[in-house]
Amino acid sequence: MSELLDAGLSWWGWALLAIGLVAVFSVFSALFLPDWKQPEYTLGTDAAPGTEAFVDAAAALLNNPVYRGGEVTLLQNGDAFYPAMLEAIRSARDNITFEVYIFEPDEIGRQFMDAFIERVGHGVEVRLLVDWFGSFKLKRRHREELARAGVKVEAFRPLNLRNLVRIYRRTHRRAIVIDGRVAFTGGAAISKKWAGNVRTRHEWRDSMTRVTGPLVGGIQSAFAENWVYCTGEVLSASRFFPPLEPGPGPCTVSVVSSPSDALQPIRILFWLSFANAQRRLWICNSYFIPDPRLRKAVVDRACHGVDVRILVPGNHTDAIPVQLAGRSYYDELLAAGVRIFEYQPAMMHAKTVVVDDSWSVVGSANMDERSMELNEENIVGIADGPFAEAVARGVEEDFTRAREVTLDEWRRRSVWQRGLERCAKVLIEQY
Repeated sequence: MSELLDAGLSWWGWALLAIGLVAVFSVFSALFLPDWKQPEYTLGTDAAPGTEAFVDAAAALLNNPVYRGGEVTLLQNGDAFYPAMLEAIRSARDNITFEVYIFEPDEIGRQFMDAFIERVGHGVEVRLLVDWFGSFKLKRRHREELARAGVKVEAFRPLNLRNLVRIYRRTHRRAIVIDGRVAFTGGAAISKKWAGNVRTRHEWRDSMTRVTGPLVGGIQSAFAENWVYCTGEVLSASRFFPPLEPGPGPCTVSVVSSPSDALQPIRILFWLSFANAQRRLWICNSYFIPDPRLRKAVVDRACHGVDVRILVPGNHTDAIPVQLAGRSYYDELLAAGVRIFEYQPAMMHAKTVVVDDSWSVVGSANMDERSMELNEENIVGIADGPFAEAVARGVEEDFTRAREVTLDEWRRRSVWQRGLERCAKVLIEQY
């Protein structure tokens, strides 16, 4: 018996040693070995961004419909978008679907909670979907308060044993729809840090876009997809997707992305937008860690004389490791002629792209691998001259409140700073 026991222990010991070695090698390879090389994007389309041909080509590739007509309105900072959102909610007559990453029950969140409860009292159906991790401050007592009033509240992938292997995959979408006819999307969420108009360092810089017309259906789809995943309730009735006739106005495409999308549609739409820029490519993003394919497109456009500018957070950031990782690419970008600006007054959280004179991309996605491959995201491409001009005006004002980084200055940074950037880059690329 003792010989069998010794043999059994020996076998298990070798098995545990093998598992340990595999684990160590996996960690080492993840941290220090190059990632699996992915093919570069080529060909694309020759159509100029903002043209009907470009929109049709992008929509066909992404297998998404083209929405024509309606209105798109850019709302800059909390002083503009929170009143517009609350006004739309308080005017709801049938249903409200509301998905955000962060929902905090502070003075801003309380206004939205009260508006939901008031509308439920008038017979309006309210569905609220928040990310469990992003909205951890929305405690059970707050959710129960809403539920008692009749609001249907769900948290996306709460912590439990069934979700452990997917716990790092979050919903980062902004999909807010009222009566199927008015929608909002963009970079902001529900918290007092988005209130105001960047009057102090505590008031974040961000934007939301108000949408009417057929495009509302695309934003509603972003909500409905995650809602059915969480609840099993299929929102397919005309109450949620009323028929909205095409008409004059912007030509748009709505892109919804999940980790299961092998095509990585958000990355594709960004690449098409960047690679086809002819005169102007202005990128504003709070977490800027572009992958090699997007960096190559940006560098190529700058080398061909396109006015390429990137606006990112400066000293006020809520994610220092992400900022350090993004800065590790400054040398490559600056050497190619890209101009980089770091916003100074407060945290810059906007996620907008404007290309040439009539193409813009807005929505929830950051310029990093998490948004491209791991998160649930939604963005909207908008072919509309006045809207693109509104985005550009806002970015131009931001440039005046930002510090431009020059190549000579950047190459004089300390060895310590370079080391931090390298470490952050290695670590961030693994999440």
